[in-house]
Amino acid sequence: MYQKEHPSVQMDIVTYDGDANGSNYLQTKVSLFNRTRSGWPDVVFSSQNNEVSWAVQAGFTAPLNKGLVPEATLANWAPGSNDPCTVDGTLYCLRNDLAQTVLWYNAPLMREWGYQVPKTWEEYQALGQRVATEHPGYLVGTAGDSFAPEIYLWSAKCGANEITGPKAVKVNTTSANCTRMASLLDTLIADHTMATSSVFSSDFDKNAADKVLMMPGPSWFGGSVFQESFKTPPGQIAVAPLPQWAGDPEPSVGNVGGGTWLLSAHSANLKDATDFLTWVTTSDAYQGQLAPGYPAYAPAAKTWLAKQNSAGYYVGDIAEPLQTAAKQVWPGWGYGQFSQEAIWAATVTPGMTSGRSIVSLLPDWQNAIVNYARSNGYEVGQ
Repeated sequence: MYQKEHPSVQMDIVTYDGDANGSNYLQTKVSLFNRTRSGWPDVVFSSQNNEVSWAVQAGFTAPLNKGLVPEATLANWAPGSNDPCTVDGTLYCLRNDLAQTVLWYNAPLMREWGYQVPKTWEEYQALGQRVATEHPGYLVGTAGDSFAPEIYLWSAKCGANEITGPKAVKVNTTSANCTRMASLLDTLIADHTMATSSVFSSDFDKNAADKVLMMPGPSWFGGSVFQESFKTPPGQIAVAPLPQWAGDPEPSVGNVGGGTWLLSAHSANLKDATDFLTWVTTSDAYQGQLAPGYPAYAPAAKTWLAKQNSAGYYVGDIAEPLQTAAKQVWPGWGYGQFSQEAIWAATVTPGMTSGRSIVSLLPDWQNAIVNYARSNGYEVGQ
């Protein structure tokens, strides 16, 4: 679309291994470019939100809020959405889309069975236990994905990943916030209303896709999971705010993914590269009308939400819960150079699937995070 609108701009689009949950492919390539003093791309899209954790030190990213992108434009990003891009007040990338967590649910079934959408995690757990008795086989969520901690533990304000400096992290996976959410998951897993398989697995697709009553998950679950993977018919899925702990005055949600755009400090085409970077993150025609995920740029997000609502797939208005959640992502979960998803998948998932409780695995998770962080040069506080 940009090429058609700007035919005089020559573009060379290259794809790379950018979705490997911490494969460090881009970092390795930039290191090579730095050694050879050539080859740097002008603009990069990454599905990872933690590229700035190394890219600034490598001298790769250009500072965007130092005259390249107007402050009036930057002010339109959702509050906090560009935090992964900011180092000491300088902005080094732009967030493409958000992946704030909400509660997806089957509205006709909730209504038919006389259930109320839970507003607190306590109500959510109680409803999950009730479903186990009254409608066995139905699910209220899954803990089987590598990004499960970003849905449940992040939203619970579990301090497993607090980045306190460029190369410093604080890790505490056994706090009350962590154990409380882990205990909730354990209870529902034991009752078989919380699955332990991935939403993208053939097992889930075959045996559980039509048994989802509720499912906490990111904003992209609506399209990618319910519409594309599960093939859930229109008129079933609705969205509600993510439950909160009773009495918590500061609502918090997690985040699963999104993406960032980086501008190379080495670009020989800085003007055109900046123009493209701005267009691709703010264009209403692209972000509002065509982009698959919830845009980080707030004006485009309004257009995107209006389009989702007008499509007739969802039950009710999805705009308010998604817009509210976009402002509630808990800032205490940072974006370190190491991959939390890889750590969880290697440490907690095998233990959970073999029958161990998540509560019992929290110390193992802590040790694994500490080891991964230190291997990446981080000073670790506990």
